[in-house]
Amino acid sequence: MAGNLTSDECARLTDWLTDQAGAAVRILATERLSGGAIQENHRLEIDVTGGAWPGRHDLVLRRDAASAVATSHSRAEEFALLKAAHTAGVTVPAPCVLCEDESLLGGPFFLMHCVAGEARGGRLVKNAPDAALVRDLGANLAHIHSITPPRNGLGFLGTPPTDPARAAVAEYRAFLDALPDPHPAVEWGLAWLADHAPAPCGIVLCHRDYRVGNLMIENGKLSATLDWEFAGWSDPLEDIGWFLAKCWRFGRWEQEAGGLGPRDAFLAGYEDALGRTVDPAAVTYWEVMAHVRWAVIALQQAWRHVSGEEPSLELALTAHVVPELEAEILAMTGETL
Repeated sequence: MAGNLTSDECARLTDWLTDQAGAAVRILATERLSGGAIQENHRLEIDVTGGAWPGRHDLVLRRDAASAVATSHSRAEEFALLKAAHTAGVTVPAPCVLCEDESLLGGPFFLMHCVAGEARGGRLVKNAPDAALVRDLGANLAHIHSITPPRNGLGFLGTPPTDPARAAVAEYRAFLDALPDPHPAVEWGLAWLADHAPAPCGIVLCHRDYRVGNLMIENGKLSATLDWEFAGWSDPLEDIGWFLAKCWRFGRWEQEAGGLGPRDAFLAGYEDALGRTVDPAAVTYWEVMAHVRWAVIALQQAWRHVSGEEPSLELALTAHVVPELEAEILAMTGETL
């Protein structure tokens, strides 16, 4: 599944959309969108004559990319998450329709409304610091965290963990142990996390990749929360730590809220929307966790290339972030190189 949609795929998709709309549908234009190493996104402009969806619509078709990983959610599961988030008032693209018939495009896919905005972190952090924007990003995260288990339609997320921090440490340690080479700084980080795990402050739906890069910004406002393929039940501070972690500031180190603005504004937006405060020490703990998690993911991706499992320059280059992550892990836990 690479490149733009083929003419045969467009023909099959047109027939399927006609059935869904109960009216004649024409695909006016298609475009493969940038990004999406794990999922593949295509912009569709369609025209519907009559039926339930009359008029022109700008949509995004989302399906698995060739490099999709087993740990990410299926398209049906991601569609269910998108619907739950939309209902909870999270700023997301409005979900349209899901197709699980693999004969159409070679795998499941869903359609959602296209949203304008910029998501590339390297571009967004060049703007002036914006306390109002990061406050809104904090409030948006609080809306995600208003979704709690059990939740109809989200049964695929499984049984919520009783202690998300220790469960994460065990998971990342197993991933690290499966790699052939030792990584002492990351091992140290895992040991530190095991020794300093705070009590959970609740179990909620976490996006688990809430950061600049997965947030669309248009004219200084949040326009969409993207990429729900890793969402799951966890401690809400996991998302906060991930967003605030230094590794997701795209070089704008002094702006601790994703390189976009001040930490305090982000936390104030979150706390005001949720109606309770967060423990700064626990937030720091989850920032350490964020660096360990990203280091483990980067090492896994690099090994997929080195081992020959999936030769890819993109995967190989991911490893370049590991030394910087290791240095930050040691600095945050009071160790020195």
